[in-house]
Amino acid sequence: MSRFLMGLAARVPLAILHAVGAWLGWAVYGLSPTYRRHLRENLAAAGYDDAATRRAAIAAAGRQVAEIPAIWLRPRAEVAAWVRRIDGLEHVEAARAARKGMVFLTPHLGCFEIAALAAAERFPITVLYRRPKMAWLEPLIESGRARDNVRLARTDLSGVRELVGALSRGEAVGILPDQVPGVGEGEWAEFFGKPAYTMTLAPKLARRPDTACFLAWGERLPRGKGYVIHVRPMPPAAPGESEARHLNRAIEALVRERPGQYLWGYNRYKRPAGAPEGGSQHGASEAP
Repeated sequence: MSRFLMGLAARVPLAILHAVGAWLGWAVYGLSPTYRRHLRENLAAAGYDDAATRRAAIAAAGRQVAEIPAIWLRPRAEVAAWVRRIDGLEHVEAARAARKGMVFLTPHLGCFEIAALAAAERFPITVLYRRPKMAWLEPLIESGRARDNVRLARTDLSGVRELVGALSRGEAVGILPDQVPGVGEGEWAEFFGKPAYTMTLAPKLARRPDTACFLAWGERLPRGKGYVIHVRPMPPAAPGESEARHLNRAIEALVRERPGQYLWGYNRYKRPAGAPEGGSQHGASEAP
Protein backbone atom coordinates (compact mmCIF):
# COMPACT_ATOMS: atom_id res chain seq x y z
CA MET A 1 0.00 0.00 0.00
CA SER A 2 2.82 2.45 0.85
CA ARG A 3 4.50 1.85 -2.51
CA PHE A 4 1.14 2.31 -4.25
CA LEU A 5 0.60 5.66 -2.53
CA MET A 6 4.13 6.76 -3.37
CA GLY A 7 3.49 5.81 -6.97
CA LEU A 8 0.41 8.02 -7.02
CA ALA A 9 2.32 10.89 -5.42
CA ALA A 10 5.09 10.54 -8.00
CA ARG A 11 2.66 11.57 -10.74
CA VAL A 12 1.76 14.85 -9.07
CA PRO A 13 3.43 18.01 -10.47
CA LEU A 14 6.42 19.20 -8.46
CA ALA A 15 4.77 22.54 -7.61
CA ILE A 16 1.83 20.74 -5.99
CA LEU A 17 4.13 18.31 -4.18
CA HIS A 18 6.04 21.21 -2.68
CA ALA A 19 2.83 23.00 -1.69
CA VAL A 20 1.46 19.89 0.00
CA GLY A 21 4.87 19.24 1.53
CA ALA A 22 4.88 22.62 3.23
CA TRP A 23 1.61 21.72 4.98
CA LEU A 24 3.04 18.32 5.88
CA GLY A 25 6.05 20.01 7.47
CA TRP A 26 3.80 22.12 9.66
CA ALA A 27 1.71 19.09 10.61
CA VAL A 28 4.76 17.16 11.82
CA TYR A 29 6.04 20.23 13.65
CA GLY A 30 2.72 20.59 15.44
CA LEU A 31 2.25 16.92 16.29
CA SER A 32 5.78 15.91 17.38
CA PRO A 33 7.14 17.62 20.51
CA THR A 34 10.52 15.88 20.10
CA TYR A 35 10.93 17.03 16.52
CA ARG A 36 9.79 20.53 17.42
CA ARG A 37 12.31 20.70 20.26
CA HIS A 38 15.21 19.50 18.10
CA LEU A 39 14.38 21.97 15.36
CA ARG A 40 14.13 24.97 17.67
CA GLU A 41 17.21 24.03 19.70
CA ASN A 42 19.36 23.47 16.62
CA LEU A 43 18.25 26.75 15.07
CA ALA A 44 19.00 28.61 18.29
CA ALA A 45 22.46 27.02 18.59
CA ALA A 46 23.28 28.33 15.12
CA GLY A 47 22.03 31.82 15.96
CA TYR A 48 18.76 31.64 14.04
CA ASP A 49 16.13 32.87 16.48
CA ASP A 50 14.02 34.64 13.85
CA ALA A 51 10.58 33.35 12.97
CA ALA A 52 11.16 33.66 9.20
CA THR A 53 14.01 31.13 9.14
CA ARG A 54 12.09 28.80 11.44
CA ARG A 55 9.00 28.91 9.23
CA ALA A 56 11.08 28.30 6.11
CA ALA A 57 12.81 25.31 7.74
CA ILE A 58 9.51 23.76 8.84
CA ALA A 59 8.09 23.98 5.32
CA ALA A 60 11.34 22.81 3.69
CA ALA A 61 11.41 19.63 5.76
CA GLY A 62 7.94 18.73 4.51
CA ARG A 63 8.87 19.52 0.92
CA GLN A 64 11.81 17.16 1.20
CA VAL A 65 9.48 14.29 2.12
CA ALA A 66 6.90 15.17 -0.52
CA GLU A 67 9.36 15.38 -3.42
CA ILE A 68 11.02 11.99 -2.77
CA PRO A 69 8.38 9.82 -4.54
CA ALA A 70 8.74 11.82 -7.73
CA ILE A 71 12.54 11.81 -7.62
CA TRP A 72 12.71 8.07 -6.96
CA LEU A 73 9.91 6.82 -9.20
CA ARG A 74 9.67 9.14 -12.19
CA PRO A 75 11.81 8.50 -15.29
CA ARG A 76 15.24 9.91 -14.64
CA ALA A 77 15.15 12.13 -17.73
CA GLU A 78 12.11 13.94 -16.30
CA VAL A 79 13.79 14.41 -12.93
CA ALA A 80 17.03 15.60 -14.52
CA ALA A 81 15.06 18.26 -16.42
CA TRP A 82 14.13 19.86 -13.08
CA VAL A 83 17.77 20.89 -12.63
CA ARG A 84 17.80 24.39 -14.11
CA ARG A 85 21.56 24.93 -13.85
CA ILE A 86 24.69 23.79 -12.04
CA ASP A 87 26.81 26.51 -10.46
CA GLY A 88 30.45 25.54 -10.12
CA LEU A 89 30.42 22.84 -12.80
CA GLU A 90 33.76 24.13 -14.07
CA HIS A 91 35.47 22.87 -10.91
CA VAL A 92 34.13 19.39 -11.53
CA GLU A 93 35.12 19.42 -15.18
CA ALA A 94 38.66 20.46 -14.24
CA ALA A 95 38.94 17.55 -11.81
CA ARG A 96 37.66 15.13 -14.43
CA ALA A 97 40.11 16.47 -17.01
CA ALA A 98 42.90 15.76 -14.51
CA ARG A 99 41.53 12.21 -14.07
CA LYS A 100 41.01 12.72 -10.36
CA GLY A 101 38.60 10.83 -8.18
CA MET A 102 35.94 13.13 -6.72
CA VAL A 103 34.35 13.20 -3.27
CA PHE A 104 31.03 15.05 -3.16
CA LEU A 105 29.89 16.03 0.33
CA THR A 106 26.16 16.73 0.26
CA PRO A 107 24.71 17.70 3.65
CA HIS A 108 21.04 17.74 4.66
CA LEU A 109 20.55 21.01 2.79
CA GLY A 110 17.91 21.51 0.13
CA CYS A 111 17.22 18.46 -2.03
CA PHE A 112 20.22 16.20 -1.56
CA GLU A 113 18.51 13.42 -3.55
CA ILE A 114 18.66 15.49 -6.74
CA ALA A 115 22.40 16.15 -6.42
CA ALA A 116 23.43 12.53 -7.04
CA LEU A 117 21.08 12.23 -10.01
CA ALA A 118 22.50 15.41 -11.53
CA ALA A 119 26.01 14.00 -11.15
CA ALA A 120 24.97 10.69 -12.70
CA GLU A 121 23.91 12.51 -15.86
CA ARG A 122 27.62 13.13 -16.45
CA PHE A 123 29.63 10.35 -14.78
CA PRO A 124 29.33 7.28 -12.52
CA ILE A 125 28.87 8.01 -8.82
CA THR A 126 28.88 5.64 -5.84
CA VAL A 127 26.77 6.90 -2.94
CA LEU A 128 27.22 5.86 0.69
CA TYR A 129 23.94 4.39 1.86
CA ARG A 130 22.63 3.51 5.32
CA ARG A 131 19.94 0.84 5.42
CA PRO A 132 16.60 2.22 6.68
CA LYS A 133 15.12 1.10 9.98
CA MET A 134 11.86 0.19 8.21
CA ALA A 135 12.61 -2.89 6.11
CA TRP A 136 9.80 -2.23 3.60
CA LEU A 137 11.55 0.96 2.53
CA GLU A 138 14.81 -0.73 1.55
CA PRO A 139 13.85 -2.11 -1.89
CA LEU A 140 12.08 1.15 -2.71
CA ILE A 141 15.12 3.23 -1.77
CA GLU A 142 17.49 0.96 -3.64
CA SER A 143 15.40 0.96 -6.82
CA GLY A 144 14.87 4.73 -6.59
CA ARG A 145 18.48 5.68 -5.97
CA ALA A 146 20.49 2.98 -7.74
CA ARG A 147 19.67 3.82 -11.33
CA ASP A 148 21.96 3.94 -14.35
CA ASN A 149 25.19 5.64 -13.22
CA VAL A 150 24.33 5.63 -9.49
CA ARG A 151 25.66 2.77 -7.34
CA LEU A 152 24.99 2.31 -3.63
CA ALA A 153 27.63 1.40 -1.04
CA ARG A 154 26.43 0.34 2.38
CA THR A 155 27.90 1.75 5.59
CA ASP A 156 30.12 -1.23 6.34
CA LEU A 157 33.61 -2.40 5.40
CA SER A 158 32.51 -3.69 2.00
CA GLY A 159 30.90 -0.34 1.27
CA VAL A 160 34.06 1.55 2.19
CA ARG A 161 35.99 -0.70 -0.18
CA GLU A 162 33.52 0.19 -2.94
CA LEU A 163 34.08 3.90 -2.31
CA VAL A 164 37.86 3.49 -2.38
CA GLY A 165 37.61 1.45 -5.56
CA ALA A 166 35.51 4.12 -7.26
CA LEU A 167 38.04 6.82 -6.36
CA SER A 168 40.90 4.65 -7.58
CA ARG A 169 39.16 4.41 -10.94
CA GLY A 170 38.88 8.20 -11.11
CA GLU A 171 35.13 8.12 -10.44
CA ALA A 172 32.95 10.03 -7.97
CA VAL A 173 31.55 9.17 -4.56
CA GLY A 174 28.78 10.91 -2.65
CA ILE A 175 28.45 11.18 1.13
CA LEU A 176 26.03 12.83 3.56
CA PRO A 177 28.75 14.35 5.78
CA ASP A 178 26.46 15.59 8.58
CA GLN A 179 24.87 12.20 9.19
CA VAL A 180 25.66 10.92 12.69
CA PRO A 181 28.10 8.00 12.29
CA GLY A 182 28.22 4.80 14.27
CA VAL A 183 30.48 4.21 17.26
CA GLY A 184 34.13 4.18 16.26
CA GLU A 185 33.37 5.90 12.95
CA GLY A 186 33.50 9.48 14.22
CA GLU A 187 34.89 11.97 16.68
CA TRP A 188 33.49 14.95 18.53
CA ALA A 189 33.85 18.34 16.87
CA GLU A 190 32.03 21.64 17.15
CA PHE A 191 29.08 22.17 14.83
CA PHE A 192 27.30 25.50 15.17
CA GLY A 193 28.70 25.93 18.66
CA LYS A 194 27.86 22.48 20.09
CA PRO A 195 29.75 19.17 20.16
CA ALA A 196 28.56 16.86 17.38
CA TYR A 197 29.75 13.33 16.72
CA THR A 198 31.24 13.77 13.25
CA MET A 199 32.21 11.16 10.66
CA THR A 200 35.89 10.62 9.95
CA LEU A 201 35.42 8.65 6.72
CA ALA A 202 34.75 11.68 4.50
CA PRO A 203 38.02 13.49 5.39
CA LYS A 204 39.99 10.25 4.99
CA LEU A 205 38.64 9.74 1.50
CA ALA A 206 39.12 13.39 0.58
CA ARG A 207 42.83 13.36 1.43
CA ARG A 208 43.60 10.41 -0.84
CA PRO A 209 46.10 11.18 -3.62
CA ASP A 210 44.63 12.44 -6.88
CA THR A 211 41.29 13.19 -5.24
CA ALA A 212 39.26 16.40 -5.41
CA CYS A 213 36.70 17.20 -2.70
CA PHE A 214 33.59 19.28 -3.28
CA LEU A 215 30.59 20.47 -1.29
CA ALA A 216 27.34 20.17 -3.24
CA TRP A 217 23.66 20.78 -2.63
CA GLY A 218 20.41 21.19 -4.53
CA GLU A 219 18.60 24.46 -3.87
CA ARG A 220 14.82 24.29 -4.18
CA LEU A 221 13.47 27.08 -6.33
CA PRO A 222 10.20 28.79 -5.32
CA ARG A 223 6.81 27.46 -6.41
CA GLY A 224 8.15 24.13 -7.64
CA LYS A 225 10.23 25.67 -10.43
CA GLY A 226 12.95 23.05 -9.99
CA TYR A 227 16.43 23.08 -8.53
CA VAL A 228 19.82 24.72 -8.84
CA ILE A 229 22.84 22.55 -8.00
CA HIS A 230 25.62 24.44 -6.21
CA VAL A 231 29.15 23.00 -6.19
CA ARG A 232 31.95 24.46 -4.06
CA PRO A 233 35.55 23.26 -3.71
CA MET A 234 36.29 22.21 -0.13
CA PRO A 235 37.82 25.27 1.60
CA PRO A 236 41.27 24.95 3.19
CA ALA A 237 41.59 23.99 6.85
CA ALA A 238 42.43 26.62 9.46
CA PRO A 239 45.77 26.30 11.30
CA GLY A 240 45.57 23.65 13.99
CA GLU A 241 42.09 22.59 12.95
CA SER A 242 41.10 18.94 13.18
CA GLU A 243 39.68 17.22 10.11
CA ALA A 244 36.30 16.82 11.80
CA ARG A 245 36.08 20.49 12.73
CA HIS A 246 37.25 21.48 9.24
CA LEU A 247 34.42 19.39 7.78
CA ASN A 248 31.82 20.90 10.10
CA ARG A 249 33.01 24.45 9.47
CA ALA A 250 32.69 23.91 5.72
CA ILE A 251 29.14 22.59 6.18
CA GLU A 252 28.27 25.56 8.40
CA ALA A 253 29.32 27.99 5.66
CA LEU A 254 27.21 26.12 3.13
CA VAL A 255 24.16 26.10 5.40
CA ARG A 256 24.44 29.84 5.99
CA GLU A 257 23.86 30.39 2.27
CA ARG A 258 20.25 29.14 2.65
CA PRO A 259 19.54 28.37 6.32
CA GLY A 260 15.83 27.99 5.66
CA GLN A 261 16.51 24.88 3.54
CA TYR A 262 18.59 22.99 6.11
CA LEU A 263 17.09 20.00 7.92
CA TRP A 264 17.28 21.53 11.40
CA GLY A 265 14.97 18.92 12.87
CA TYR A 266 17.57 16.19 12.35
CA ASN A 267 19.08 15.19 15.70
CA ARG A 268 22.63 16.14 14.70
CA TYR A 269 23.88 16.25 18.30
CA LYS A 270 22.81 12.81 19.46
CA ARG A 271 25.38 10.50 21.02
CA PRO A 272 25.44 7.01 19.49
CA ALA A 273 25.15 4.22 22.05
CA GLY A 274 28.63 3.38 23.29
CA ALA A 275 30.26 6.58 22.05
CA PRO A 276 32.21 8.70 24.59
CA GLU A 277 30.64 11.84 25.97
CA GLY A 278 31.13 14.91 23.80
CA GLY A 279 33.06 17.95 24.99
CA SER A 280 36.22 19.94 24.57
CA GLN A 281 38.33 17.05 25.82
CA HIS A 282 37.16 15.07 22.79
CA GLY A 283 38.04 17.71 20.23
CA ALA A 284 34.84 19.73 20.11
CA SER A 285 36.53 23.10 20.53
CA GLU A 286 39.41 23.17 18.07
CA ALA A 287 40.28 26.25 16.08
CA PRO A 288 37.19 27.85 14.53
